Amino acid sequence: MDIINIILHIDIYLTEIVNIYGILSYFLLFAVIFIETGLVFVPFLPGDSLLFAAGAISAISSLNIYTLIIILWIAAFLGDTTNYFIGKFLGNKLSTKVNQEYLIRTQEFYKKYGGITIFIARFIPIIRTFAPFVAGLGKMDYKKFITYNVAGGLVWVLIFTLSGYFLGNIPQIKENFSIIIIFIILLSFIPIIFEFIKNKKSK
Repeated sequence: MDIINIILHIDIYLTEIVNIYGILSYFLLFAVIFIETGLVFVPFLPGDSLLFAAGAISAISSLNIYTLIIILWIAAFLGDTTNYFIGKFLGNKLSTKVNQEYLIRTQEFYKKYGGITIFIARFIPIIRTFAPFVAGLGKMDYKKFITYNVAGGLVWVLIFTLSGYFLGNIPQIKENFSIIIIFIILLSFIPIIFEFIKNKKSK
């Protein structure tokens, strides 16, 4: 319940953090994005909503939008890279200890879309965390992986942080920020829901 509360009111928590810690807030944001993308055991941390909120807050605080984008992009890149190597070197040992439903779903997604899954997965919660792990587990060529990793991370960070920066402080959006966050989360899950329904019908 606390996690849900933090996600839905992430603007309030981030505002307080930025007001108290200032420049150190960059490190917190870096850590959350890195962990969300880099550790296969924590796919539930906020991703899209956090980027949007960070962008919105940077427009009215001491956070610099350009610095924010660079730091979050690096976090996303390093997170996926770490997850890839975890999958490559420890995947066989860890695959039985992670959520099998998520793992199987990501493997099916990967089989269907191939390497571009790394790019597409950036915009899909849970799949985003498992995709680089599965890529490493499947021994995907690292040169191919890093291309999708760099591009996917950059596009993902740019879309959500800049959306927050330019739209997050519009009065109507700011007054209904929790609803916007819920909408972003639901929108992110549409591909998963669509694939689930499609698989059910095919069976």
